[in-house]
Amino acid sequence: MNFTCSNRFFPILSQILLFVAIEQTALLRAQDVQEYRTPPDKIKWLVSSPLAPVMMLSPSKEKTLFMESPAMSGIDELSQPELRIAGLRINPVTNGRSRRSHYSSLTLRPVSGGKEVKVSGLPANPKISSIAWSPNGKQLALAVTSMDNITLWIVDTKRGRAKQVMKNSLNGAYGTPYEWLSDSNGIIALTVPTGRGEAPAESRVPKGPVIQENSGGEAPARTYQDLLTSPHDEALFDYFLTSQIVHVTLQGKVTKIGKPAIYARAEPSPNGQMLLVETVHRPYSYLVPVYRFPRLVEVWDLKGKVVHTATDMPLGEQLPLGFGAVPTGPRSFGWRSDSNATLYWIEAQDGGDPKAEAEVRDRLFVHTAPFTGASSAFIDLPLRFSYVQWGSDDLALVTTREWSTRKTQTWAVSPGNPKGPPKLVFDRLYEDRYSDPGYPMTKMNDNGASVLLTGSGAKSIFLSGTGASPEGDRPFLDELNIETGNKTRLFRSEAPAYERPTAVLDVDKSVIITSRETRDEQPNYFIRYLKNGKMKQMTSFPHPYPQMKGVYTEMVKYKRADGIDLTATLYLPPGHKPADGTIPMIVWAYPREFKTSTAASQVIGSPHRFLRISPTSSSTSALSMLIHGYGVLLNATMPIVGEDNAQPNDTYVDQLVASAQAAVDYMVERGVADRKKVAIAGHSYGAFMTANLLAHSDIFATGIARSGAYNRSLTPFGFQAEERTFWEAPGIYFAMSPFMHAQKVNEPLLMLHGEADNNSGTFPVQSKRFYHALKGHGATVRLVMLPHESHGYRARESVMHSLWETANWLDKYLKGSKQ
Repeated sequence: MNFTCSNRFFPILSQILLFVAIEQTALLRAQDVQEYRTPPDKIKWLVSSPLAPVMMLSPSKEKTLFMESPAMSGIDELSQPELRIAGLRINPVTNGRSRRSHYSSLTLRPVSGGKEVKVSGLPANPKISSIAWSPNGKQLALAVTSMDNITLWIVDTKRGRAKQVMKNSLNGAYGTPYEWLSDSNGIIALTVPTGRGEAPAESRVPKGPVIQENSGGEAPARTYQDLLTSPHDEALFDYFLTSQIVHVTLQGKVTKIGKPAIYARAEPSPNGQMLLVETVHRPYSYLVPVYRFPRLVEVWDLKGKVVHTATDMPLGEQLPLGFGAVPTGPRSFGWRSDSNATLYWIEAQDGGDPKAEAEVRDRLFVHTAPFTGASSAFIDLPLRFSYVQWGSDDLALVTTREWSTRKTQTWAVSPGNPKGPPKLVFDRLYEDRYSDPGYPMTKMNDNGASVLLTGSGAKSIFLSGTGASPEGDRPFLDELNIETGNKTRLFRSEAPAYERPTAVLDVDKSVIITSRETRDEQPNYFIRYLKNGKMKQMTSFPHPYPQMKGVYTEMVKYKRADGIDLTATLYLPPGHKPADGTIPMIVWAYPREFKTSTAASQVIGSPHRFLRISPTSSSTSALSMLIHGYGVLLNATMPIVGEDNAQPNDTYVDQLVASAQAAVDYMVERGVADRKKVAIAGHSYGAFMTANLLAHSDIFATGIARSGAYNRSLTPFGFQAEERTFWEAPGIYFAMSPFMHAQKVNEPLLMLHGEADNNSGTFPVQSKRFYHALKGHGATVRLVMLPHESHGYRARESVMHSLWETANWLDKYLKGSKQ
């Protein structure tokens, strides 16, 4: 068959073919998928270096467990099936949390020195998590995740031999799936119910619309992600969160306790005879995550009999807005760790509203088994309850805080004498780092519960803190006599090292364990004998990246135009000194809010810390560029201050620009930076900062923003430290949103974002819409969406590609030539 056409048809055909070609080209551009790239080898090997093992001390303080982390996981692991429901992310194959960090190997060592034992008997390439010493220190419990389930294993710490203790699969969808009993002979575990059948399938034909309704009453809520959205989500939630509580012995005998239900926890009492059980139940919410779902709180015996019903907390959708808002009625239940079986809980006395006037905000109650008598009020608190640390009948510490004033108080009480007056031990502003007294150190008692570490006949406690000071952080260990208030300094880190206490081995002999590091030596563990000043090295972890030796490090101080002192850590590439001239610089920062300029001016950091480059840390994208020829001003402080009745964000943009200007001015005056070759970069709120600085100043040549939020109207009920809603302060929301000022951005911006970001407020659509706005105004911008990644980036391919993007972008817009 011959095909002929007139000459008049050829122009029409040509136009049609041209139109099709253009459309296909546009489609290819829109759908162009680039393969993962890797940065230069020197960067690639840098972030591939192994991390130092993490240490866990045994209850008897005779042995240490060292836990080694695996190399970065691959994108194939993140590509596994994942359910995102009720604020949780679940692997439906294993019935555990997806994206959970894990360890790959375990080693036991005597504290006093001697032969180390590598834990054996585990499956090949194990994924180890939820590691817990038994109260007597003779065993370790751990969860091992395989391809299709999570199993419970026990390690004999004398031989280092591991064995699977039961065939039942653990249910790790909610949290830690087991707890030791105090006798060290058994464990209470949450398991997947046997014979539960297949997961509910979603019908392609809906039964009806999804309806939400509010019949009165304010129900403000911050912007959450991964919420329930349909009846099918509810069915999946029921299926994967339902557990069976079991008692399993070391010999593997399994006894069911109660019936399957959605258990948030089943926590044994310190004496091991009862369980504190929290059961999540309907009605569920499409507005808030699982931790605000209704839950029944009960005490059971080990046979599943309900001994005491504590409360049935309702759905928490209608809480007052603001930091410190809590539900009315009993909340925050726990066991008094120094008692056999005594419950404690908190009840708000101000309607749960932090803005309400009230002399007493919270009241702490206690109730002792067998719960036949009435409960008793233990202490009235003028600020919102934060946490309690139990020690003995003679001493417990109750800590409170208030967001609006940044105030925190700690009260000492005598549980054995509840009518005795509480003693105010600490009363300070928690944003004031210089006045931080430290955190009370604890120990594990004979029941395996954490209690206060005390001395001098239980009259003193031991406080370990970062030791913030004008010369930088200098960690310390103090002994504080609660009765007299006298404080004795037992240890303080001395230059040129950064050394922090991690445990007290012997109170009477003043023997402690510390983690010690310098600029050139990575952290290692030491035993310190405080009475004679001697020290013994426990570990000798080698330098993980010798190619970074010779990096210039300096903690620097400079001043903002309004007089506020600022700090940062200046890093220059190996072999480069400040006197060697200017190099392209990266400023990495994260803004923070303060109520006082005094706190905002305090020094943060230490000049003696080892340079860590963790592959999954967001700041690695900046620090790894040191070996690529860039300098870094790390953690440059960007304080946003609102004193007295003013709120920090009232002048957010002005203060942000002033801090950034001061940082660049300082580096230029020092001669380490060329004003035209400085980049600004940050992650999350640091990305928000980056976009704002490009929109409202011309200080930087380019910017790199990772996983940020750019339109605050998408987080209308507050964000970061902002309590006011969009409707209360629309001008603030508008002024602080770089999306609203996209037309002002005239510097190149690289944006990266995980496609599965679950952080509150930083929806992936934030970056997509900001990119569209910038592109629409002709800005130079590149958007990189990383498949399967959450708020932080975990897969090796994603990390490497992010570093490639960063190096390429900086080479093009700071050095002036793309490589």
